[in-house]
Amino acid sequence: MPENPCLHVDLDGAWNAHTLGLPTLDRRAWGPRLRFCAPDREMAAFFAACAGDLGAARFLVYGSGDFHHLSALWVRRVEEPVTLVSFDNHPDWDIRPPRWCCGSWMNRALDLPHVQHISVWGCSNFECWGWHRVWGNHGDVRKGRLAVHPWADERSAEEQARPTSITQKTWRDRFQEFAAGLAGKRVYVTVDIDGLRAEDAVTNWENGRFSAADVAWALDEIRRGGGVIVAGDLCGARSEAAYARRTQRFASETDHPDLPPFDRAEAARINERTFATIWPRLTGV
Repeated sequence: MPENPCLHVDLDGAWNAHTLGLPTLDRRAWGPRLRFCAPDREMAAFFAACAGDLGAARFLVYGSGDFHHLSALWVRRVEEPVTLVSFDNHPDWDIRPPRWCCGSWMNRALDLPHVQHISVWGCSNFECWGWHRVWGNHGDVRKGRLAVHPWADERSAEEQARPTSITQKTWRDRFQEFAAGLAGKRVYVTVDIDGLRAEDAVTNWENGRFSAADVAWALDEIRRGGGVIVAGDLCGARSEAAYARRTQRFASETDHPDLPPFDRAEAARINERTFATIWPRLTGV
């Protein structure tokens, strides 16, 4: 594998390797075993099997958002202390089992001593409001290690006034303030494109409210504020689901929203346009 700072890890055919123009590591045989959730032994085996092949790559693009828990593996490869910044429609902070799941991986990242703080931006699903919040990792929120910034445009005035809430009118000012606090810090950025509006992303989950240009602006803002993006990843393109275990399939299908059929060619066009907008800003190359 060539020494390249950027790499495509193909788990499910979500991204067209030829169109991306990146070196590709074919790991599609692992896709059904890892999708949505996986036991500790599978995650450990996967990381052991591919860690050496990742080479010098610091920025990875890989599969559906059903594989977002792999970010907790990718960030292991960064040895220095980092702040992890996530753009996502979901907080991924669920404290319930399974331990390794695309909806709970923030907790695995917080297990790593070099991950000093995690900041999640752009959640618009139900997990951040009402009784659903009970399943969130409020312990690390209270410790100041985790902050989740959900959209609150349709919420009450009281909910909009929460320090972590954002609206279309306020989010850029709040992100600029956050980015200014990253001056001199090393940053790991993960982008799940389900945090983007439907015009900019076709995914296996509900869409969020950012545009691709919004995320590109935010990445530029991190650098303008003096933060150093040392590594990162991007995932979330829609793919056909395949599973290795019945319990895994049941958990995944129970959690996923019902989505209409999609046109594969149109989905590829939309997602590749978004990739072309965000990827250079993420990688700086």
